[in-house]
Amino acid sequence: MTSERYGTTTPEERERAIEAATLSLQGGDLAVIPTDTVYGIAADAFDVDAVAELLEAKGRGRAMPPPVLISNASTLDALATDVPAFARALVEEFWPGPLTLVCRQQASLQWDLGEARGTVALRMPDDEIALEILERTGPLAVSSANKTGEPAATDADQAEAMLGDVVAVIVDAGESAGGEASTIVDATSGQGRVLRVGALSLDALNEVLEPLGATLTDEADDSATGA
Repeated sequence: MTSERYGTTTPEERERAIEAATLSLQGGDLAVIPTDTVYGIAADAFDVDAVAELLEAKGRGRAMPPPVLISNASTLDALATDVPAFARALVEEFWPGPLTLVCRQQASLQWDLGEARGTVALRMPDDEIALEILERTGPLAVSSANKTGEPAATDADQAEAMLGDVVAVIVDAGESAGGEASTIVDATSGQGRVLRVGALSLDALNEVLEPLGATLTDEADDSATGA
């Protein structure tokens, strides 16, 4: 596959880029999109074949399911269940932003993200282009735009070098604003755990939770990946 690359310098270019990414994703293809952390490789979260292609493109197995990006915090309850109070406090403070929550997924969801064991990792990115695409496509499975074991792409050139032959569209929005992956928090129980420290520190998270009498423990795993 030969990818088409779209700039976003002018309003007209930006709209063309968003529309091209939207159509490719709705058609079952993969796309590289910017986020507020690093660039991501995206697929329709409800398209089983597209998600499988995403994992194959990165060189990952089903044991490492991709996170799901959403355009609105209200979508959290449509995709997740039994969300604890501490997680809702973090959402209120840090969404949109570099916080990924691993939650128990709604049992009715008809998707296959991999061996997720009834969970889903959710995030609302703080990036206007990503949010506009998500508003048009619905939830997207998005992992960092890189081959497994390589650094995450922070610009379109890096993403194209690694994934240009497997994606249909690359949206070029310049250098990533954040450049560091999101922090991942396990919210599948009443005791939250940090699975990966990224753009948000453990101290920043616990400062928000202190009034609730809640504290996150740090069980960070550097092998965890995502945008």
